[in-house]
Amino acid sequence: MAVVVSIDAGTTGVRSFALNDNGEQVALAYQEFEQHYPRPGWVEHDATEIWRSVQITLSELMTAVEEPVAAVGIANQRETIVAWSRASSEPLSRAIVWQDLRTSDRCEQLLEAEQLDQIRKVTGLVINPYFSGTKIEWLLKNGGVESGPDLAFGTIDSWLIWKLTGGATHVTDVTNASRTLLFDINKGCWADELCDLLGVPGTSLPEVLPSSGRFGTTADTTALGRGIPISGVAGDQQSALFGQACFEPGMTKNTYGTGSFVLMNVGTACPEPVDGLLTTVAWDLGDGPVFALEGSVFVTGAAIQWLRDGLEIISDASEIGHLAESASGTGGVFFVPAFAGLGSPWWDPRARGTIIGITGGTGRAEIALAVVEAMAFQTRDVVDAMAQAGGMPVSEMRVDGGAAVLDLLLQIQADQLGVRVARPVVTETTAQGAAMLAGLAEGVWANTQEISAAWRLDRSFEPRDNRSESDALHQDWLRALARSRDWATAE
Repeated sequence: MAVVVSIDAGTTGVRSFALNDNGEQVALAYQEFEQHYPRPGWVEHDATEIWRSVQITLSELMTAVEEPVAAVGIANQRETIVAWSRASSEPLSRAIVWQDLRTSDRCEQLLEAEQLDQIRKVTGLVINPYFSGTKIEWLLKNGGVESGPDLAFGTIDSWLIWKLTGGATHVTDVTNASRTLLFDINKGCWADELCDLLGVPGTSLPEVLPSSGRFGTTADTTALGRGIPISGVAGDQQSALFGQACFEPGMTKNTYGTGSFVLMNVGTACPEPVDGLLTTVAWDLGDGPVFALEGSVFVTGAAIQWLRDGLEIISDASEIGHLAESASGTGGVFFVPAFAGLGSPWWDPRARGTIIGITGGTGRAEIALAVVEAMAFQTRDVVDAMAQAGGMPVSEMRVDGGAAVLDLLLQIQADQLGVRVARPVVTETTAQGAAMLAGLAEGVWANTQEISAAWRLDRSFEPRDNRSESDALHQDWLRALARSRDWATAE
């Protein structure tokens, strides 16, 4: 029996998995890497450290795997951009992370120049520093990166494929390309007019391929050894949608990771732009793209990390559930985690994190519960926007990611949405999705029906009969959120 290896290169660390043909985890290795904050609002990664973390986790993984490896899949943090030299295979600067806000002023210039309608129509995205295009422009203008035949740009998947193949392949998949602000999701190619608008040389961008298919093979310099096909690639949120077996239009998932990302499968026809939401490519199995509506919440799990590292309220992320459950309520405390501005449906890069309603009786437990509630409130904001857009109603939310282990969160989420919330046995569906994309290309799984059969329910959460209470809490949340957006006006 062969296994499929999946590399999940996230925002704070790298997970490498080995899965068998039943979709079961055989082995796992994890390596955290450093976050760099050189200025307020700036977030950077060392791309070399990310590659080193991949090598470390793959080496550890292979000591536990006895079966041959049939294929490699990659899921990655999206929008983060790396510039490197083709000749040396070394980064030309630190990677600019998706959370980074340094191009906020440039985005406002583009909005003032009335570029939004064209960009939304072509890319399905909004103008926001979240996306890769203005990051690339900044590196070319301010980051010491020079255009020329030696220059290569790519999202993290593209960087890792380059390193895994020993510099033989400069490619990406359609899901990652669709997050750059430079890709025409209708035509399935780089948009020359947007590359010209941002001054991005087309020769520096990778070739765009379907999400499932042969991207290249590993070089002998990798921990996996030589000749293993790299056959599945997707941005982490699209990979999770695939791993959750959301193959029919209307099926919806939410991943509670560093941020939270709600994606709804909307089928093979690219929808018209929807206010507050993104249109993105969900995947392409080689027969054309499937599209998704997406709501992107920038900070959820990162707020738990902040409680641990910033406030030192907890010493380990696993403590958040027990601490939050110990509170009888927040006592009117609301927490808006706008550390990197607000994403969907507000798209306000100048909003700032806010804690409101504190009294002398507020303690660690109340703040912890407010952080958990904020995850559910932000998800409701996105789902409400989807409903208002006249799209397909959400009848069930499949959930995954690190915080999906919190029963308290999922019950609050069911109460806020008024629908069933379903947690699968395997909550690391980001890695699972990439592995299944790779295995599908190499014949480990024959079709998506076999993948659907591998999805297993762990527990479901039904909404309690407290609709009026849930709605009242959400209204108070919206008032707190408005305060976080007042920051820009005050400045």
